[in-house]
Amino acid sequence: MAVVSKASTQWNGELFSGSGNTTLETSKQGTFDVSWKSRGEGETTSTTPEELIASAHATCYAMQFSVMLAENGTPPTQLNTAAAVTFVPGTGITGIELTVRGKVDGIDKDAFTDLATKAKEQCPVSQALAGTTITLGTVELS
Repeated sequence: MAVVSKASTQWNGELFSGSGNTTLETSKQGTFDVSWKSRGEGETTSTTPEELIASAHATCYAMQFSVMLAENGTPPTQLNTAAAVTFVPGTGITGIELTVRGKVDGIDKDAFTDLATKAKEQCPVSQALAGTTITLGTVELS
């Protein structure tokens, strides 16, 4: 069964002085302001496409990693994942770095790191963003 998720954006004006908002249509979890000043100039008063991609990627990665750890017989107690998406105006998205910190009983650091790397590769969002360099930064087991 396919699941379709929807979002929409209303944009007002031209790129550099305009602004808008994006709405999570499927979940109805919120509407968020968007602007070029946040995206291209680093202002933090509204969200950006890259922040939304980072959220989606961190969430998908956590889900993928959790299922792989469970299949390994070492289900996680907790995973804290993060994604940092780098955007360069005029160039685009130049990279994504994933990080993970986990509480997992019965696994050693090497096995945890190996599964973390495999989860990065198998995560559906990683696969959708395959044209972008995706790296695995901090991998920490506690």
